[in-house]
Amino acid sequence: MDIMLARQVASFVGALLILVAYVGHQMNWMDARKAGYNILNAVGSAILAYIAFHPFQIGFIVLEVTWTIISIYALMRVRIN
Repeated sequence: MDIMLARQVASFVGALLILVAYVGHQMNWMDARKAGYNILNAVGSAILAYIAFHPFQIGFIVLEVTWTIISIYALMRVRIN
């Protein structure tokens, strides 16, 4: 598989995971305090953050790394409670 195509597929999967969580929350199918929602956000944003590093895109890096950190924090907070 061509590397550019692989990056596009990875970007699509990352965005899709985040959008599934967002739509699920908006439609009351998912609870933002539950693990599934935060796992989708963490994995999706981590994929997009990785993609944003090559080529270096500071705006997207800040957005996606922050999104990943907050999602992991929320996931850990759920596990602790």
